Amino acid sequence: MSTQATTQLETTGTRPRRLVHSIGAVVAGLIAVFVLSLGTDQVLHVLKVYPPWGQSMSDALFLMATAYRLLYCIAGSYIAARLAPDRPMGHAMALGVLGLVLSILGAAATWNHEPPLGPHWYSVALVVTALPCAWAGGKLWDMHVAARSAAQHNS
Repeated sequence: MSTQATTQLETTGTRPRRLVHSIGAVVAGLIAVFVLSLGTDQVLHVLKVYPPWGQSMSDALFLMATAYRLLYCIAGSYIAARLAPDRPMGHAMALGVLGLVLSILGAAATWNHEPPLGPHWYSVALVVTALPCAWAGGKLWDMHVAARSAAQHNS
């Protein structure tokens, strides 16, 4: 078998595996965001920091929810970048785009809900911060890789 045919076979054989690995990295980041967000919500309801499910919350509580969701989105994007087979920032940003789409759909679905499910600013905040949080998670992974590389170089 020629070298060109072997190279082509190796490239096409790994392409589906890389695609599955890429999708898995983004899905893992998304699952982390959902589990952390909903888990924290549930814990705060159980601890009675939040009112029972279905009852309205104050803006201060929605601000707290926004804060930890932003951190969890950054963490999810970091996970997507960490698990990516290549182009970690691209994977973090792919999760950001997915988060943006899901946030827009969530805002549209809840915007005129009666009774209101939360203040409009909360939905807007999730939409507006989806991509910056994804970038921050990818950037944190880049910084981790750079620091690890510098430490190995200095050893």
